[in-house]
Amino acid sequence: MEKRPVKTPAWSIEQSASMYGINDWGHGYFGISAKGEVTVSLKDGKKSKDVSLAQIVRGLRDRGTQLPVLIRFGDLLRGRIDELNEGFASAIKEANYQGVYRGVYPIKVNQQHEVIEEITRYGRKYHYGLEAGSKPELIAALAYMHDPLAYIVCNGYKDEEFIDLALYAQKMGLQVILVLEMPSELELILKRSRKMGVRPMLGVRFRLSSESAGHWSASGGDASVFGLNISQVMRTVDFLREQGMLDCLRMLHYHQGSQIPNIRAIRQAVTEATRVYVGLVQEGAKMGILDLGGGLAISYDGLKGASSASSNYEMREYCADVIEAITEVTAEAGVAHPDIITESGRAVVAYYSVLIINILDVNRFETNSPTVVTKGAPALLKNLMDLYGETKTTLSTKLTRERLQEVYNDAVYYRDKLRTEFSYGKVTLRQRSQGEELYWEIMNFVSSKLKSTGHDGAQMERLAAVQTDFYYGNFSVFQSLPDLWAIDQIFPVMPIHRLKEKPERSVVLSDITCDSDGKICHFAHSEELHATLPLHDIDFKVGEDYMLGIFLVGAYQETLGDLHNLLGDTNVASVRIDNGKLKYSNELEGDTVAEVLSYVEYDPKELVTRLRNLAESAVVSKRITATERREIMGAFEEGLRGYTYFES
Repeated sequence: MEKRPVKTPAWSIEQSASMYGINDWGHGYFGISAKGEVTVSLKDGKKSKDVSLAQIVRGLRDRGTQLPVLIRFGDLLRGRIDELNEGFASAIKEANYQGVYRGVYPIKVNQQHEVIEEITRYGRKYHYGLEAGSKPELIAALAYMHDPLAYIVCNGYKDEEFIDLALYAQKMGLQVILVLEMPSELELILKRSRKMGVRPMLGVRFRLSSESAGHWSASGGDASVFGLNISQVMRTVDFLREQGMLDCLRMLHYHQGSQIPNIRAIRQAVTEATRVYVGLVQEGAKMGILDLGGGLAISYDGLKGASSASSNYEMREYCADVIEAITEVTAEAGVAHPDIITESGRAVVAYYSVLIINILDVNRFETNSPTVVTKGAPALLKNLMDLYGETKTTLSTKLTRERLQEVYNDAVYYRDKLRTEFSYGKVTLRQRSQGEELYWEIMNFVSSKLKSTGHDGAQMERLAAVQTDFYYGNFSVFQSLPDLWAIDQIFPVMPIHRLKEKPERSVVLSDITCDSDGKICHFAHSEELHATLPLHDIDFKVGEDYMLGIFLVGAYQETLGDLHNLLGDTNVASVRIDNGKLKYSNELEGDTVAEVLSYVEYDPKELVTRLRNLAESAVVSKRITATERREIMGAFEEGLRGYTYFES
């Protein structure tokens, strides 16, 4: 019996997955369900289960949590710790490498308590340590890192208190390494160590001569801010030898930069650093540890290139190439394999957090039906009307690419000329409005015909940009996505539902700050970078809530966020699955208005008092009643207690 052909739906989840690139940047953690909702892969015992993000949000809302909300997934953090440590374990075993891998997590990448607690607890099986770049970070590290086989690497500037804390920790049996960032630090460290009777574990940060690619390329090379050049390294060796403390020099450290997109640049840096390491061993330093710093990249855009938002390698390739590069240099010199430290932060925590926002409003240019041009109207307005009439008759059936270009050029000319005459008072406000309506109707027609006729020229390509919708999201770029504003970081953005429907609108995403920079207008989708994002039309009349996910925000974003427009931290919740049921934990309420105002030195009680005095004056002068005063004060105090974001 012949099978009946299967009818292909107008739009499929596979097409949505391809458009938004979720299979490329999602790393297997995120997908799309048969219902058309984004899913996250969570562990349920030993099995993995795909859970709908929309379902998670519904559960949070039922519990009283409003959007925007930052959702943390401990499973994804643990999965990345596993992948990094097991990747090195596999590469070490395959190459018969004689050293071990002891990674450290740099606290600065995400200092949140929940992150540090999870890393130190779960990472203990790998003796996974911490990197501290300041005194507060060291204090946090000492409170949570008690594994005597894990390392605490101390980078950054160090005063006496910082050094003393590190030396006390070493006395208590922890492996704390004080890294020399500046030549002047050495004498202070030795002075404090003699006073405390401790022979310190020292590292030296070497300033690479080779520069890398990507946004942070200046972290390496001769122009690097931190680290010792080769002459300073040798003077350090000589000084330690004179002091009888060369055996204290245990580690060579370098930092190539964050998010290194090209594996060749990584390998080049490892090779240079290993040669310096070998030279230090040959100088008589004890050594034994090589710290490669950070740089392990992830793909934010899913394009798998060597751009600053991507990488041309996977984690296993990174691990294998590092081991191979070190092995080649040490074998040539006959030097024992060092233990390896990496300070991979972004690659460990980026997937951990997802920001969920709702769309509050839409702004698009919608024309009314053009009216008949009255007698005495400017010739330019009549010309636009004639051109509009032509689109409704002749051009609808007989149209060439050349004629379409002419229509576009004529419409732009007439519209611009009309604006000029308006500025000289020759055109009325209503006439200018009619001209704009006609112009946009013509542009809509031109846009609808581009695919069938083809086009050339930059003018026609600008049509997509000028016909863009603005969707207003309930979030602040400056608070939740500071890297997007500061360094043009690409983050994956997509709807978390309705993915069985074709997205028909081209959108720029605006936040609710009153700042022209408060928008997202760089997106990776459809295997390219674009100025707009395809999203669905929204019918607010039926109470539809349209939700977007902004992914890979676990690294740096929470710490770097600022209080632009006094929009504070969002609500936060951690989610896991246990025996098939969603479990919500560590639910943290976002900042209230009162809390944010107190951060900038306002006293909320004083604010209430000042408004109460104003309201009482208004009662006395009979501008309002006493009852109205009570209502005003109630609204004011309720506002102080409220969420800084839009509340529904």
